[in-house]
Amino acid sequence: MIYKSSTTAVPEVARVPRHVAIIMDGNGRWATKRFLPRVAGHVKGVEAVRGCVEACIQRGIEYLTLFAFSSENWRRPEEEVSLLMRLFVTALEREVAKMHANNIRLKVVGDLSRFDAKLQEMIAAAERRTANNTRLTVTICANYGGRWDIMQATGKMVAANPGISTFSEEQLAEHLAMAYAPEPDLFIRTGGEERISNFLLWQLAYSELYFTDTYWPDFSIESLDAAIASYQHRERRFGRTGDQLAEKKS
Repeated sequence: MIYKSSTTAVPEVARVPRHVAIIMDGNGRWATKRFLPRVAGHVKGVEAVRGCVEACIQRGIEYLTLFAFSSENWRRPEEEVSLLMRLFVTALEREVAKMHANNIRLKVVGDLSRFDAKLQEMIAAAERRTANNTRLTVTICANYGGRWDIMQATGKMVAANPGISTFSEEQLAEHLAMAYAPEPDLFIRTGGEERISNFLLWQLAYSELYFTDTYWPDFSIESLDAAIASYQHRERRFGRTGDQLAEKKS
């Protein structure tokens, strides 16, 4: 199924967000604050992911998208990048069977060609194994960038429509890396920074944004509930007026 863009159709608004997208920031700073190596924060961050997935299931959230490794993160120290890759492999080895047993679908999106062959095959195998699961779709964005996503989608769109010079949003959207998911209702960034950082640039057009100073390893069920509570107090107009919404409710 291909979902329509929020700029071309008004999506259904529910009290609980259908799709939550998170930039999991602050792992390294969490560790540094405790005089630990930065990788210790990333290890602790995996535990926070596990808790967040469980909480999303309990609250009826259908899609959870996590920004694990951006296309800009290759600029980090080589040792840290290497450790992150090993942590990714370990997480796949330990978590995929549990996810499958709990009816969770796993997707990994981004330019995966830069990862080594073993990791690419592990990702493909995990996606195949969980492809028919329906309880929750967890998407890991790895070597992902919003601009990369739009560019690769544009290339596919042009290739699929030779000789055409005018395109619609729908024609582009069907080639985006996350065309299988509705746009995020709620975007969360932990760690105190208040920017999108090249994450889901197309898809976040009408998402509600929530920023917290909490470092990702400390992001708890209560933290998620606070973000959802903030979301529930927003008026999602999608270009309409408040009076129009009031009329619709009456």
